[in-house]
Amino acid sequence: MKFRLFPLVFSLCYFFTLAQEKKTLNITRTATAPKIDGVLDDESWNDVEEAKDFIQFRPEMGIKETPETRTVVKITYDDDAIYVGAYLYDNPKDIMSQLTRRDDFGQSDFFGFILNPNNDGQNNTEFFVFSSGVQADAIESPGIGEDFGWNAVWDSAVKIVDDGWIVEMKIPYRTLRFSNQEVPTWGLQIHRHYRRNRSQFTWNPIDVTKGNVGIYNGNLKGLTNLDPPTRLTFYPFVSGIVNTFEGETETQFNAGMDLKYGITENFTLDATLIPDFSQAGFDRVVLNLGPFEQTFSEQRQFFTEGVDLFTKGDLFFSRRVGNEPTGSVTLGPNEEIQEYPNQTKVLNALKVSGRTKNGLGVGIFNAITEKTYAKINNVETNTSRKELVEPLANYNILVIDQQFNQNSSVSLINTNVTRNGHFRDANVTGLLADLTTKKNTYNLEAELKMSNVNLESGTETGYSYKLEFAKVYGNWQYWLGHEFADDTYDINDLGLQFRNNFSNFGVEGSYRTFEPTGIFNSYNYNAWIDYNRLSNPSTYTGSTVGISFSGQLKSLDGLGGNISLQPGKQYDYFEPREEGRYFIYENRLNGNIWISSNYNRKFAIDANIGGATFFEEGRETKNIWFGISPRVRLNDKVLLIYSLDYDKVNDDRGYADRTENTIIFGNRDQKTLINSITGTYSFNPFHSLNLTFRNYWSTVLYDDNIYILQENGRLFETNISFEDAGLENPNINFSTWNLDLSYSWQFAPGSFLTALYRNQLFNYDSEAELNFTNNFDRLLNQPIQNSFSLKIQYFIDYNNVKKIFNKKSNS
Repeated sequence: MKFRLFPLVFSLCYFFTLAQEKKTLNITRTATAPKIDGVLDDESWNDVEEAKDFIQFRPEMGIKETPETRTVVKITYDDDAIYVGAYLYDNPKDIMSQLTRRDDFGQSDFFGFILNPNNDGQNNTEFFVFSSGVQADAIESPGIGEDFGWNAVWDSAVKIVDDGWIVEMKIPYRTLRFSNQEVPTWGLQIHRHYRRNRSQFTWNPIDVTKGNVGIYNGNLKGLTNLDPPTRLTFYPFVSGIVNTFEGETETQFNAGMDLKYGITENFTLDATLIPDFSQAGFDRVVLNLGPFEQTFSEQRQFFTEGVDLFTKGDLFFSRRVGNEPTGSVTLGPNEEIQEYPNQTKVLNALKVSGRTKNGLGVGIFNAITEKTYAKINNVETNTSRKELVEPLANYNILVIDQQFNQNSSVSLINTNVTRNGHFRDANVTGLLADLTTKKNTYNLEAELKMSNVNLESGTETGYSYKLEFAKVYGNWQYWLGHEFADDTYDINDLGLQFRNNFSNFGVEGSYRTFEPTGIFNSYNYNAWIDYNRLSNPSTYTGSTVGISFSGQLKSLDGLGGNISLQPGKQYDYFEPREEGRYFIYENRLNGNIWISSNYNRKFAIDANIGGATFFEEGRETKNIWFGISPRVRLNDKVLLIYSLDYDKVNDDRGYADRTENTIIFGNRDQKTLINSITGTYSFNPFHSLNLTFRNYWSTVLYDDNIYILQENGRLFETNISFEDAGLENPNINFSTWNLDLSYSWQFAPGSFLTALYRNQLFNYDSEAELNFTNNFDRLLNQPIQNSFSLKIQYFIDYNNVKKIFNKKSNS
């Protein structure tokens, strides 16, 4: 088998260090901190060594900057922070400066300052300032890329001048993790991006053909006798919520606090005490006809910030914490469920994470959710009772991750869910390796995982592994992989796994350019083959072959497309919703093309169109979809985006219902229409008004006659209707409306006032033949839920408080 070649190929690779001479900048201490006002007239900037002679790496490598657009950066420090002063020469008329929310790059030039106190090539802390004055920050490593969910509190100022723009930054040591070293050498990189042509320059040159960006950091020397501060910050908050629904009003007042504490120089405790997630965005709910659960992205800040270690091995899906209860309700005579909660309340949560200067990372996550009850009503006696559907539960993760060679790591991760009483418990352990040759040319990934689920019937143990080998440099790259999970592998108490029982093989090859060629800045061809089997019994289930293309023109317009085929018979073991049964379909072909115009223009557009069909005797399924999303940037303060997505599939076949011994399929037409609008108005970098609206509508209309799934995986068409078979009307008419209007004001560093108005509508019935107008009228006649919330969060740094009291004491 091809995979036996992996160890041989891996052992033949050279393990040499990257042969590149890195730049060095010597920093000097200042006696007086500069004023952060965008004016470089402070004495602290005199006689400071300059970082200059930037080199382009995108779209073309090796191009030197011109005198008219040169970049000159000065850095100094004191006992509190590192200070940055950058003069970015340019024609002011060419500088793009769209106002956006924090961490949104938009259509703006930006300046990036990247530090790596451990100088390990893998753990960068990034600080960006846009020409508009907006900030962005992230932590970056090869395993997760850039995580902009991480937020720090630091200071910056921007000033547009006659020959360019100026940036001043103050980066307090509390935003960094570093050990107490007398004369350390830190990793340093400085970026500059010109939005008008998407060119990007760095102080230390980058070779984009291989390796992660961290290995191209230069060296920052001259820091002496740094004493890491007490990293203790508090985020107390208060919030008020008013909900109205069907004439009833409910009010709620919350008060709590988040905190960050530096346990050691490199390890930080993050905790949320009495958490408040009332202002998290709404989920983009869709009609789910498939056999797998519907999931949504995380929008709660505590669970999106600083979770890079916990995502190792894909064993942590944070939406499990506070998810719907896992228990069921036992109904007695004449009883019905009056209310079943769709989530549990998070009582508190904490994270401890960090990494030593030797590359050892440790992460601990823990959260507790409270008891949750369902309400049950007796229709005969008109009495109600409660039944426990989720007990007090504890969610825990432990991660140990050792990095080495600036590009490799070995990790051990364990997740555990313990529920009080006779509810299920779960434990999952994973051993992971991500190994890249020192020349950053080849990569080997290996994962071995074991799950244990404790049920009333006993413990169920499952296993999974993954092995992948890839060439990761140059124009021609390839990937080979095998992934396996047995039929008892289950991580869904704290992870996300749509299915188990698979043994999948894959091969992929690509050709990509890294410099402009012809009309393209860059482009990429990709081809792949997947071959899939069950693990138990070991049997073929299907395969896919496909090709794709994507590219960016020199005009900064993007385009691409793909086409894929599932040749021959495909055996779907999940659509029947019964273990051991399968549904056969044949020769599914699908493809799509897309365009994305240059967002620098006042008017831009994204569009796509695609379709799918089956080359199968007796089946006439046709699917077509398209999407169009125009965007208008009225000025640097106002951006409006409208999106229309339409998907129509005729004569599709899928699971509909079942009787005691028969699995019922149906022939159906489905139509889905999504309208959404987003708008932002930014008064300045600290004030913004944001609108999000989404209307989702999907209908499913079944033919009258039912199909019976046979033991051989084929469907038998009957002349029996759903009604004659004693089944409910399977037609579906599903629609939702969500509107969020929010105002955010950063009234002090790290401190925010946020006001949110939200309303929601929901309708689910069987009127699948309604047109859009009639259905929209029906939706508007449903009870509307209105919600208004106001939240104030204030940032308190222990060191600043300490200074205030020291001054009072001295006076």
